[in-house]
Amino acid sequence: MRQQDDVSDLRAAVIAGETALGIELGSTRIKACLVAADGTPLASGSHAWENQLDGRTWTYSLDAVEAGMRECYAQLVADVEERYGVRPTTFGALGVSAMMHGYLAFDAHDELLVPFRTWRNTSTGPAAAELSELFGYNIPLRWSVAHWYQAVLDDEPHVPDVASLTTLAGYVHRRLTGRHVLGVGDASGMFPVDPETRGYDRRLLDVFDARVATRREAPKLEELLPEVLVAGQEAGRLTADGAAWLDPTGSLRPGVPFCPPEGDAGTGMVATNAVVPRTGNVSAGTSIFAMVVLERPLASVHHELDLVTTPTGDLVAMVHCNNGASELSAWAGLFGEVAAALGTPAAADDVFGATLRAALDGDADGGGLLAYNYLSGEPITGLEEGRPLFVRTPDSRLTLANFMRTQVYSAFGTLALGMRVLAGEGVGIDAMFAHGGIFRTEGVAQRLLAAAIDAPVTVGRTAGEGGAWGIAVLAAFLLARGEGATTGPADAAEPAGAANPVALELGAYLSERVFASAELATVDPDPADVTGFATYLERYDAGLAAERAAVAALRPRRQENS
Repeated sequence: MRQQDDVSDLRAAVIAGETALGIELGSTRIKACLVAADGTPLASGSHAWENQLDGRTWTYSLDAVEAGMRECYAQLVADVEERYGVRPTTFGALGVSAMMHGYLAFDAHDELLVPFRTWRNTSTGPAAAELSELFGYNIPLRWSVAHWYQAVLDDEPHVPDVASLTTLAGYVHRRLTGRHVLGVGDASGMFPVDPETRGYDRRLLDVFDARVATRREAPKLEELLPEVLVAGQEAGRLTADGAAWLDPTGSLRPGVPFCPPEGDAGTGMVATNAVVPRTGNVSAGTSIFAMVVLERPLASVHHELDLVTTPTGDLVAMVHCNNGASELSAWAGLFGEVAAALGTPAAADDVFGATLRAALDGDADGGGLLAYNYLSGEPITGLEEGRPLFVRTPDSRLTLANFMRTQVYSAFGTLALGMRVLAGEGVGIDAMFAHGGIFRTEGVAQRLLAAAIDAPVTVGRTAGEGGAWGIAVLAAFLLARGEGATTGPADAAEPAGAANPVALELGAYLSERVFASAELATVDPDPADVTGFATYLERYDAGLAAERAAVAALRPRRQENS
C-alpha cells in the first residue's frame, strides 16, 4: 500500500466520498475501517460487545446490534473529524461483514421469530448428521441449514411463520439497503455452494426440499435464502431509512453503493491476500480458523473440514474451531488485576503483550502443562459444550513462560488436529498468512503457529486490522471495477476447470494495488518448536478425556440458575 498523502489531500478525498467504509461485527468487537481507494487505512471506530448465554443458547440481541453499529459508526466519524477536520456525509462504497453462519429467522413482516442463534451453538447434532449423510457433503453444526432443519425436526412453533433466513451480515445489510442478498462466501456457510455456478447447489436444494416434504409442508429453501452475489457486484444502495438507522444525527446521506455482505472468513482471506488457489490464512479471534483455497475438490468428506468459498466463489477448505483467543485474554485480565493489586496498574494491551511474550521463554513442549480453551463446544473434538481447563502433572514445570506457551498452544491445538486432516488429503499450500489481534504482539503467536502447522507463517502490517479492513477493501474493489458492475453467479459460470475470472481480477487488485508495497514478515517453523508442539499435541489429544469429564461433571452457573 502507498504511504498516506498529506492531510489536505485525504481531507479532500473524504469530502468527495472517494473512500470505502467497511464495518465488521465480530464476536467481541464491532469495528469500522475507512480506507482510501487503494486500501490504505484512514480512520477507524469500534464498539465492544459480548454474546450472552440465554439458557443454553449463545445469542446477541438485535437491539445490541443496532446500538453497537451506531456507536461504532459514531466513533469512526469522530476519528475522521479529529484526523482530517471534516465530518463525512457519504462514501464511495460501503460493506458489512460479520461472524458467519448461525440462524436468523424472520416472518413476512421482518420480525425476528426466535433469538439469534450464533455460530457458537452446538445444538444441531441430529440435523447436521442427517444432512451430511443425505448430501454426501459435510454440514457443520453451526451452518444455517443445520439450524433450520433442526427447527423442523423439533417441530418448533416458529417454523410455519418463517419467511426468510439470513446471517448477521445479511441482516445488517438488509437494514441498510433493503436487499435480501449475501456474498457467496457467507452464503456458503448457509447452504452448500456450487463453485461452477457461484450459487447454491441446485441438486442439493432439491434433495433438501424433498426430505423436508416428508415431515411437513414448507416453502422451498431457495425462497427463504438470500440471493447470492460475488465480489465486485453492486449489492444495493444505502436507503434513507438505513442511513438514519446507522447515523441518527442525519449527517449521512443515502445512495452509497454496497459491496455484497460477507462473513468474517471471506474478509480474512482478503485481509491476508489469500484468495487464489494454494494460498491460505489463519484468522484468530474469539474463534480460530484456517482457510485454504483449493485447486480441486477434496477426495473424501471429513467432519473436521468445511467446504466454503472465497468472496468470488472458489472452493475453500475451512478448519473452523469454536474457541480461539478468549481464554488468553481472560488470563491476561487476571494478571492485570494482580499488577493493580501490587500498586502497578497497566493498560490491558500492555499486560497482554508482556504475558504473551513470556511464552517465548517456555519449554518447547510447555513444560508438561496442559490447557483447553473450550469456553463453548468444539465439534472437531466431538464436544457439544466446553469447560476451560488447566491441568498439570506433579513433575511438570509451572512457570509463567510455560503457562503462557501452553495457553497459546491451546489456542492452536484443535486447529492443528484439523490441519493434519487437510495434509492427509495432499492439499498444497504455497503461502499461509495470519491475522487477528493476537498477532499484533510481534513474533510470538506467529512463531508458535508456524510450529503448530509446521509451515512458514506470514504476517502483514495490517494483521491487527482484521476483517473490518478486509470488507473495506472489498468495498474499494467495487469502486475499482466501476459502480454498477454486473458480474454475478449467473454470468460468472465457466466450464469445469476454467479459471474464475472475477477471482483473477480480485487477486490482481490485491496484489498490484493493495499489497504491492505491503510490509510482510515471514517466520519459518523452528525445528525445536515443531517437536515440542508435537509432544504437546499428543498430551492434548490424550487429555481430551479430562475435558469431557469436566463437561459432564460441571454445569455453568447460568445453566444451574436457569
